[in-house]
Amino acid sequence: MIRHKRISLGVLASAIIAAWTPAAQAADPFVVRDIRVEGLQRVEPGTVFGYLPVKVGETFTDDKGADAIRALYNTGFFKDVQIRAEDGVLVVQVEERPGISQLEFVGIKEFDKDTLRRSLRAVGVAEARYYDRALIDKAEQELKRQYVSRGYYAAEVQTTVTPVDRNRVSVVFNVDEGPIAKIRQINIVGNKAFKESTLRDEMQLSTPNWLSWYTKNDLYSKQKLTADLESLRSFYLNRGYLEFAIESTQVSITPDKKDIYLTLNIKEGEQYKVSDIRLAGELLGKQEEMEKLLTLKKGEVFSSEKLTQSTKAITDLMGTYGYAFTTINPQPQINRETREVALTLMVDPGRRVYVRRVNVVGNSKTRDEVVRREMRQMESSWFDSEKLQQSQARINRTGYFTDTNITTEDVPGAPDQVDVNVNVTEKPTGQISLGMGFSSTDKLVLQAGLRQDNVFGSGTSLGLDVNTAKSFRTIALTQYDPYFTVDGISRSTDIYYRTSRPLYYIGDTNYRIVSTGGSFKFGVPFSENDTVFFGIGYERTELTVTDQTPIQYQNWVRENGDVTNNFPFTVGWARDRRDSALIPTKGPYTQANLEVGLPGIGDTSYYRATVQQQYYYPISKAFTLALNGEIAYGRGFGGKDYPVFKYFYAGGIGSVRGYQTSSLGPKDQYGRAQGGASKMIGNVEFIFPLPGSGVDRTLRLFTFFDFGNVYQEGETPTFSDLKYSTGLGMSWLSPIGPLKVSVGFPLKQEEGDRTQRFQFQIGTAF
Repeated sequence: MIRHKRISLGVLASAIIAAWTPAAQAADPFVVRDIRVEGLQRVEPGTVFGYLPVKVGETFTDDKGADAIRALYNTGFFKDVQIRAEDGVLVVQVEERPGISQLEFVGIKEFDKDTLRRSLRAVGVAEARYYDRALIDKAEQELKRQYVSRGYYAAEVQTTVTPVDRNRVSVVFNVDEGPIAKIRQINIVGNKAFKESTLRDEMQLSTPNWLSWYTKNDLYSKQKLTADLESLRSFYLNRGYLEFAIESTQVSITPDKKDIYLTLNIKEGEQYKVSDIRLAGELLGKQEEMEKLLTLKKGEVFSSEKLTQSTKAITDLMGTYGYAFTTINPQPQINRETREVALTLMVDPGRRVYVRRVNVVGNSKTRDEVVRREMRQMESSWFDSEKLQQSQARINRTGYFTDTNITTEDVPGAPDQVDVNVNVTEKPTGQISLGMGFSSTDKLVLQAGLRQDNVFGSGTSLGLDVNTAKSFRTIALTQYDPYFTVDGISRSTDIYYRTSRPLYYIGDTNYRIVSTGGSFKFGVPFSENDTVFFGIGYERTELTVTDQTPIQYQNWVRENGDVTNNFPFTVGWARDRRDSALIPTKGPYTQANLEVGLPGIGDTSYYRATVQQQYYYPISKAFTLALNGEIAYGRGFGGKDYPVFKYFYAGGIGSVRGYQTSSLGPKDQYGRAQGGASKMIGNVEFIFPLPGSGVDRTLRLFTFFDFGNVYQEGETPTFSDLKYSTGLGMSWLSPIGPLKVSVGFPLKQEEGDRTQRFQFQIGTAF
């Protein structure tokens, strides 16, 4: 008989050898007639048979017995194993380890329990698994590691194991979280050229401030410290300090484990200027083009950032000629006496390659063609890095993916070929929105929307919107196909029924505008950034007016009737060169639209033109200046008036903040804004990050200066009539869309103006 309990492998081996020696009355080899397993509760007999090195009909020996015990114990299922022979029958007696029936946590406040269960599963501890004290010890260390990552250095974990029925145990982790440790002081020693406060601003880690609850930057993290050290190194290298070095970092914690102190010892060295910069290596006749891309010039203070920009620009240039593996090795020659550095950029273009295959990975829902039609890098053509960048930007603009990563890999056995791998991460593109509200004028308001931006993975969008507000009641069905033709011509279709009261007031409950219609619009791309739009639609508009409705509306009904059939033809152009549609920081955006009521086939003859220009200028990595201008003009022709239901409105967020929504412009007989046939809007925003949030682009503050107004048909817009306002606000890329909140202060307020200081909007940037 061999018996083994929980001992080390060395002791196990010794025990096995001793037990199966002749002096210990080891069993003689015998032919196994049968195998019987005893003591099983949850483990299947087949599992035991699978680990045994002997089968029925084979000869059992001492070595096979030792191997069997070792194999069964190593499964982790058993805490005791015995093997004996009874008249040719091999009997395997086992005692199973208890199973974990329940895993509980007591005292947990900082973490979600399900999150901790997932982290413990990674170390082998979970419900329905076998209990192992060694794994429980690992689980305790994992819990402590999780708390240390959140700054709880004093956290203590104790485990209680309670036996329950059917050879199971209940495991309870009792946690005393203790106080959270925060960074109380950051000291930088050795700085001479820059103030300590300036250097601390480059770091993500900080002492507690009013925004620490959001940023968590007052909690020490080794990863954050490593990133901060690199930030300091970049800060100095970008200012010419080539010999900058971080000599040591010291992290100390107080005995009560509540406060952390950081000390960074640095050596600045001397500041160097560039005495010369030249290109060498295999330039392939492109030296003149390359030299134009050098942003680091002779006589300037050395900047690592400018050097990186220069080498990247040259690499990208060579990539457009098919040299996918260009390397540039800067070779500095430092003169410490004159404090100058001469740079030689050694260019090695490598081999010219072409793309064998484009592989799309990660699109479990979206069809391959939806991704491939955005690719500008074609198969069997020369590799072009610029086209790869265009491809990645176009794929991101579809809105179907949270991330797009394009990589290249060599083709085995073909040194002049590469494969392009497009790895996409899909995001949910379906949206269901339900809303309910209450206002003094609309009473109960119900809103519902259903939208799918990637129907069946085809790239086509469908949407249904319903709104029950009295002032704007609507039901609309929209469809958008970005590739109506294989050439990239898009088509948008919408059908709607709207009942609106833009001038809804108590006492004029019968006034309303009912619009029923639909439209088709086609977009024709003329370049990577330019699209021209053409469209035509049909509108049936019914106006119901009273004696209290504005005079212009009463006159329109009197002269044109209360029902108008309109066939608007639209043509437009858009050019988008912004770096992002949601959070732009640089680049222009231009759009122009013209809508014409076609004479002869409809009841109206008018034109309605709008031009909008936006520009985003990055002042620095964190600060952006945003400019927006919009001019709109409408006029009737052929002896007909401009339709009152096509009036422009201004005031409120999105136009001139600080004034009530749609309150600017000409007034009716009751002093109420009635809109107009033209408008002029201008906005200036200075955007900066929330203090303490670093360069987080999803949550930003801004100050603004707005101006604009609305004018009657035939009235010439003048700057003297403009309304002005200023203020500040916050923009947040929230889960439900871009959210903008502002507090505005009118600068030119006259009698009859309606102001509204606090305003918010969910929608686009301006």
